[in-house]
Amino acid sequence: MKHGIKILLMALAFVTIGISHSTLAATQAGKAQTSQSKVDAPTPAPPEAKAPVSGKSAEAAGERVSINAASAEDLARVMNGVGLKKAQAIVSYREEYGPFKTLDDLTQVPGIGGSLVERNLAHLML
Repeated sequence: MKHGIKILLMALAFVTIGISHSTLAATQAGKAQTSQSKVDAPTPAPPEAKAPVSGKSAEAAGERVSINAASAEDLARVMNGVGLKKAQAIVSYREEYGPFKTLDDLTQVPGIGGSLVERNLAHLML
């Protein structure tokens, strides 16, 4: 009986070692392919040569828009965390209820919270 248990444990140890070895070999092969891909990849352009990726980049950093006059596209471009759908909601609310009296009135628009308004105070004006 003891001899059978020893053989079973040894067989289990060999299987575990085999699985560990194959997993390690697969991981090393994946790393080798990744590092080879990095070697083949072209080097990125210097930071000053890169074009802005999105419309909400450096050009929108200092730009301010009027929440009472801007189009939905302008609002979506300038406001951080506001896409076209929320910007359209702002314009629709403005058209239905009239111009905003304060910037905090934006919180009355469904989907626009106080933290979103605070985050965008530097980009908005009346």
